[in-house]
Amino acid sequence: MKRLELPVAVIGAGPVGLAAAAHVAMRGLTPLVVERGRSVGASLLDWGHVRVFSPWKYNVDAAAVTLLHHAGWTMPDPEHLPTGKEIVDQYLAPLSRVEAIAGGLKLGATVMAITRDHRDKVSSAGRGEAPFVVRYRDADGEHDVAVRAVIDASGTWTQPNPMGVNGLHVPGEAGEARVSYGIPDVAGARRADFLGKRTLVVGSGHSAINVALALMELQDRDPGTEVLWALRHHNIGRLLGGGLNDQLPERGALGLAAKSAMDAGRLQMLPAFVARRVSANGKGLQVIASVGDEERVLHVDQIVVTTGFRPDFSFLREVRFQVDPAVEAPPALAPLIDPNLHSCGTVPPHGVVELAHPETDFYIVGSKSYGRAPTFLMKTGYEQMRSVVAEIAGDHAAARRVELVLPETGVCSTDQGQPGSAGCCGGPAAAEKDACCVADAVAKDEGRSGCGCGTRSAPERAVENA
Repeated sequence: MKRLELPVAVIGAGPVGLAAAAHVAMRGLTPLVVERGRSVGASLLDWGHVRVFSPWKYNVDAAAVTLLHHAGWTMPDPEHLPTGKEIVDQYLAPLSRVEAIAGGLKLGATVMAITRDHRDKVSSAGRGEAPFVVRYRDADGEHDVAVRAVIDASGTWTQPNPMGVNGLHVPGEAGEARVSYGIPDVAGARRADFLGKRTLVVGSGHSAINVALALMELQDRDPGTEVLWALRHHNIGRLLGGGLNDQLPERGALGLAAKSAMDAGRLQMLPAFVARRVSANGKGLQVIASVGDEERVLHVDQIVVTTGFRPDFSFLREVRFQVDPAVEAPPALAPLIDPNLHSCGTVPPHGVVELAHPETDFYIVGSKSYGRAPTFLMKTGYEQMRSVVAEIAGDHAAARRVELVLPETGVCSTDQGQPGSAGCCGGPAAAEKDACCVADAVAKDEGRSGCGCGTRSAPERAVENA
């Protein structure tokens, strides 16, 4: 079979991966979707209890909706904020059953490697004309399948960042059963592990806020539930989000709820936290750490690490891909999302130009395309897919159009790196406030001179998957 007659491989059956399959099908091409989980949206089901920040209207893809409507699907309330499980049950599962996608969907299939037919990474002659070969493993063994293009939408959920500020696991952390990552269901399925216990939450993003607020639900039932919240920077105001100025209100509400809990003394805050070692101590854990300039020994029952995620490139060894050495995003995209350069606000819509790699017809998309940077929105991934699939199909003009306007995120991912720069913590302050941003307005309301936005140096990267 000629290369252009082969299917387009999509790695991952999450929201962006299935959106890719929908765009491929709408272009008259054949999608082949390879998903490691036993169902579509496997990563979303891991945090299925969490309600997302954005309403349904931002969580669905246009091409996917077109296919679903033809199959008799009804769109949920566009303004409703769904949980991860609702996204899977009400959107991804029906989409996976659409005929144009279902025939090429392989579940329980882990991609082991991607290469070019009869060519390793070094071989250049005829490389662009050779099909890709995707090797995957399922219950029946290993399989090789030839495809015309590869779209890697495998995400980052399975690669959580460790607790260490240096990017490494703290001694004693790796493999410890009482250390959890991401957003465990502390108030639901895992309630028994946390009710009446002392939990250390490490991280300063919205995942950390979600976990802390869920633990306070348990605190309402059992006052013995204690929450220690460790921030790997000095400024507590930075984690409060956009407040009422955030155009995604649920995200702003998280920041306001967290501030209210701090004011009520329900959280023990540990700013400038650096973990040194974790060790078992009877039925609990002992954590040796520095908190600011003070050396501390903490005794806790559980640790939840919410320090973000990183991409897995292990199966791309034979592909000529290129990423920024710091952010681990495609080089043209990295400057737009680098948390060392951007403190908050919207990432410009982008597509095939910013996502291109040296390997023709190979693309990394979705949250994985952001590498270690934060603030990814599903709608951003859908615009990526529209552009990338148009390019694969030969519609170069459509691939380079911008067809997306994003809401202001109000996310503060890091401080600006240069003293005196116009940093923004939590989005712009209300018009009637004499302040540079939300955190500055809060500080002045409390009688302080301000939060110091834009004057701090040595920024810490706070990596999170929205």
